[in-house]
Amino acid sequence: MSEVAGKTAARSAAEDALLDAAERLLVDVGYSGITTRRLADEAGLNHGLVHYYFGSIENVLARTLERFTERLIERQRAMYAADMPFIEKWRTAMRYLVEEDVVYEKVWLELQALGWNNEGLRDRLAAVESEWRAVLTEAFAAPREELGIEIPLDALVSLVVTFNLGIMIERLSGITTGHEELLTWIDDFLEARWQRR
Repeated sequence: MSEVAGKTAARSAAEDALLDAAERLLVDVGYSGITTRRLADEAGLNHGLVHYYFGSIENVLARTLERFTERLIERQRAMYAADMPFIEKWRTAMRYLVEEDVVYEKVWLELQALGWNNEGLRDRLAAVESEWRAVLTEAFAAPREELGIEIPLDALVSLVVTFNLGIMIERLSGITTGHEELLTWIDDFLEARWQRR
């Protein structure tokens, strides 16, 4: 019994090491720079374990994003559930977007590009996107009503997702022109709506 538990713990540790290594490599060299050997070397493991535990590099990368997303979604749900005005939640979310989640954004966009030509990966990325949309739908339903924002909820969520994606792509490309002004304008708009309610 303890031997099985030991193997399970060892496998879990090896899988985590591979996922941690994949996360680092996605940020440092991008998916095109990741090979089985490079990933295993970064994790300090035998390269045969990559395929033994995950089946393919694509599965490692997808699981890396899924694991990362699980952590951030838990954080976002807690933040949106907190007892504070929506405007403060929005400000916190925007701080995450432009300051704190840059590593996640790079991982997310690297894999989106890979998924354009990989249907299996694309399906897994669509599931991640659905999780984010569910978080935003839950978070924006009541404030949309309270603030009198006259746009269908699904359209509002699509607007925010598209807005976030645009900010992420431009920032990763070294473009920040107008971002601060746009974020300030949105903040002022929401603040004015909050004061009028």
